[in-house]
Amino acid sequence: MENKLIFIFLDGIGLGKNESFNPFTLANMPTMFNLIGEKLTNTTNIVKQDFLIKGIDACLEVEGIPQSATGQTSLFTGCNAQAFLGYHLMAYPNDQLISMINKRSIFKYANENGIKNVFANSYTDGFFKSFDIASTNYSVTTRCVLAAKNSLNTLNDLKEGKAVHWDITNFTLQDESDNKIPLITPFKAGENLRNLTKKYDLVVYECFMPDMIGHSKDMNKALIFLEMLDDFFKGVIHNKQENIHVLITSDHGNIEDLSFGGHSTNQVPLIFMGKEAQHFVKVRAIDEIFDIVFSKLFNVVPVPKFEKI
Repeated sequence: MENKLIFIFLDGIGLGKNESFNPFTLANMPTMFNLIGEKLTNTTNIVKQDFLIKGIDACLEVEGIPQSATGQTSLFTGCNAQAFLGYHLMAYPNDQLISMINKRSIFKYANENGIKNVFANSYTDGFFKSFDIASTNYSVTTRCVLAAKNSLNTLNDLKEGKAVHWDITNFTLQDESDNKIPLITPFKAGENLRNLTKKYDLVVYECFMPDMIGHSKDMNKALIFLEMLDDFFKGVIHNKQENIHVLITSDHGNIEDLSFGGHSTNQVPLIFMGKEAQHFVKVRAIDEIFDIVFSKLFNVVPVPKFEKI
């Protein structure tokens, strides 16, 4: 069987200290605990035949605090976007990063190499009504889909179980006056994500809830989210076939330290489940993941170096 990958991107999750301000030390996460045998902190480092979890760098040798636009561009192009700009850029990509994404987004690169791929997230009706490709307010992941000329999932796709909303359970849609999307359990959302591998080889999913909670410094919300996330993971790996691999990582730290409500320079987790785990042992930074995914999991060799346009 050919390799398949579920790439789960969690915005704003780092590896923090074993302290009371770190919700990972307090949350009930049995799925994760059964995998690693301990609470997830900055000392967690486990390498097994089919499982790996370690900390990797998100600063990429650029002074300052890691931010979303550069961190996500580094993740989803395999290029050091921080070094490319010379600084960390928050929020949405600027023209320079968009040019990088347009040349080599993860979805475009997959298309060019015959790898069936999808961005699993759903978009609301309001997004499509106001869509303007010239807007400067689109995330890196959305830009990556547009660069590949792939379709964006609708709420109809979500209702049919062919997509997963960014909040996992659809709870942010429930206050819409014309909402027809039911709440689902985190476990069911995880199953829906896994089931996309029946059609696609590369499935990418983004959840930015941890970054939002980290900025709010709300411990109660953090614990509720992490416990929901753990059940989501359980759904993803439940009855997972051997050729399906799961990769989980982030762009910068935040939620792991609720003492100040901002991004951190902490390492971010690299979690990999599957028989190809050994290929990720030497990954040291977020911009190295792209190359290993394509060269080792999908046998696309080599991944060319990015050159300025």
